[in-house]
Amino acid sequence: MPRWGLMELTLQGPAEGNPFTDVRLSACFRCGEYEAAVEGFYDGEGRYRIRFMPELEGDWTYSVSANCPALDGTRGSFVCSGREEGNHGPVRVKDEVHFQYADGTRYTPIGTTGYVWHLQEEELQEQTLRTLRQTPFNKIRMCVFPKHYEFNQAEPPIYPFAGSADEGFDFSRPNPAYFAHLERRVKDLAELGIEADLILFHPYDEGRWGFDRMTAEEDERYLRYVVARLSAFRNVWWSLANEYDLMTHKRPEDWTRFFRIVQEEDPAGHLRSIHNCRTWYDFGVPWITHVSIQHSDVRVASECTKQYRKPVIIDECGYEGNLDKRWGSLTAEEMVLRMWEGRCRGGYVTHGETYLGDEEEGPLWWSHGGSLKGQSVQRIRFFSRILEEAPADMIYSSDRLDAATLEVSGEYYLQYFGPHRFSYREFSLPEGQYCVDLIDTWNMTITPLQGEFAGRFRIDLPAQLYYALRIRRAVNK
Repeated sequence: MPRWGLMELTLQGPAEGNPFTDVRLSACFRCGEYEAAVEGFYDGEGRYRIRFMPELEGDWTYSVSANCPALDGTRGSFVCSGREEGNHGPVRVKDEVHFQYADGTRYTPIGTTGYVWHLQEEELQEQTLRTLRQTPFNKIRMCVFPKHYEFNQAEPPIYPFAGSADEGFDFSRPNPAYFAHLERRVKDLAELGIEADLILFHPYDEGRWGFDRMTAEEDERYLRYVVARLSAFRNVWWSLANEYDLMTHKRPEDWTRFFRIVQEEDPAGHLRSIHNCRTWYDFGVPWITHVSIQHSDVRVASECTKQYRKPVIIDECGYEGNLDKRWGSLTAEEMVLRMWEGRCRGGYVTHGETYLGDEEEGPLWWSHGGSLKGQSVQRIRFFSRILEEAPADMIYSSDRLDAATLEVSGEYYLQYFGPHRFSYREFSLPEGQYCVDLIDTWNMTITPLQGEFAGRFRIDLPAQLYYALRIRRAVNK
């Protein structure tokens, strides 16, 4: 078994009654002094599964406990050695404001949004994956449940629980086929190097299916089932809700309880957050690993990072598109500006696209996936390459408030001007010689300026929109 691979035990047991509620099973995995308890789940037709993602190399043993004699007492062992090519493990928080993979490889989230792309027709899903393969995106926000909202009125091809939209659903019986399909798409994303930021609850139901207003017992059973099925996938993040403050059937204490359940049931310790509409959650609590917010002014990133001492992702700043909505009609220029501005203020900004085609019922990337029509993605790719070449430990510099700046003092500076038409900039940098590049973020050009710069110096600029400067310490020849 490779490190950060998916270890799966499949056991045969009873299928009569309601195995989802009648049977409880778990396994204890041990490697040296390390021990992890993992819940199992029923997968239909008498099959029970227990999944685990080993993080330590070495000899492992496991033992199964269950309230069913047919399952109880199963034991075994395996060896975890090496890792699969391209598998860097799950993403973790690094140094409060950054992310990195578990093996230490740098990770800078360049995210997009496709809420229910996995619940569309098969060909559209495949088209989405083909599109993603050609983009710079390494994270996608997506819902576990179907979505009932503007431009999302169709019934999904399959439901997460037994039952039907006409006759109602049995929330005590998850539909294994629904979650198996979700797993398939999460695995597809992993093969593309994309993190699946899974939204566990959302308000876009309004009683149509009732998934937004289950009882406390049903909510807990659902959460335990989802975490048991998916926590062993290395590329999973948990978003407890999208626009949680619009879910009027949930109370503040419910979210605390949900976080506790997810944290306790996930031995892999995947990233956890929650997303707002108007009222921010208290991101300072210890069970939240990073900040996920909706805000059109991406400049809040610097203050949020300072306040919460956690990475800040503005997962919704608006979408490039042509809808009759303020949130869905950003120009491509504005989308690119917000991604540059937010990142250069120490945060991370997520992309989205909402272009209506010739037919208004056609797919919108923001929800359905498919193909991308906008002009921002190629500029985001250009931006991501600049970030890949930059030091991984850049931080926001509050000393340069008039222009968003990431820096490693004395070594590297990335300053973004955005909507400002500066004709020149003056700098005073630590001792040393520096090289300067002028970056046109819209036309995607990098122009090295002649000579080397030291001490106090002035740089003349074209006084145009969407420019940036990159200043790097000169390499001694």
